[in-house]
Amino acid sequence: MFFTLSKTITVLFLPTSLILLAGLAGVVLAMTRWRSAGIRLMIASLVLLAIAGISPLGALLTQSLESRFPPWEKTDGPARGAPAGIVVLGGGISSGLSRQIGTTMVSADGGRLIALAHLARVYPNARIIYAGGDATLAGNRPPETDYLGPLLDDFGIPRSRVELETRSRNTAENAAFSKVIANPKPGERWLLVTSAQHMPRAVGCFRAVGFPVEAYPAAWRTDPEPQTAPNLSIGRSLERLDSASREWLGLIVYRLTGKTSALLPAP
Repeated sequence: MFFTLSKTITVLFLPTSLILLAGLAGVVLAMTRWRSAGIRLMIASLVLLAIAGISPLGALLTQSLESRFPPWEKTDGPARGAPAGIVVLGGGISSGLSRQIGTTMVSADGGRLIALAHLARVYPNARIIYAGGDATLAGNRPPETDYLGPLLDDFGIPRSRVELETRSRNTAENAAFSKVIANPKPGERWLLVTSAQHMPRAVGCFRAVGFPVEAYPAAWRTDPEPQTAPNLSIGRSLERLDSASREWLGLIVYRLTGKTSALLPAP
């Protein structure tokens, strides 16, 4: 039930969804005796859409998430020696496009895969787990891990070196199922690789299942410094606003349902 609701109802609460629904409601009202109220609602939705598309709100929401965990190389992590293992969360591969086109297609979060290749080279003795099943609502596609092999070949990483977690559909399941495979021993250091924007929720999920990890954020979307200037790339701004809002909604829902250790986990 949680998985189904997270894939459906959450979408309705995204900023662009709410604005468009308000506009559609205005259209309906304009054809009734509440015509003037409908027109005002349509105008308000257009104004809000323009403000959301031009304002730096999306960038600020994204930056607030991405700045939560600093780049691992800028912490004392590397100085403490090689990690015992690395967990890379899925999302860097578009399984739908990969299936349709017939070759592995990376997504906007493909930086997770670049981090995998880098860490595999730097730490040749570390275990690597790639966690990514079929995250679609219908659950009728092959798991994302089915398309990882060709990329590993291109990276020069033996396929046998990467352990695949194929069942998880969301971040909470990433954490639970990866812990079973890793079976981390007391004192072992494990890195967690995911997009910087997604890192707070991911760390919270791993802590909630008792799997201590060190954050290795990747696939950054914004500059480290807050962006306050208006942006005329309206489509990009709206996409960024929805993406960040989805992550903030995820943090709230995961905390309310006990799937994370804190509302906004920190280092």
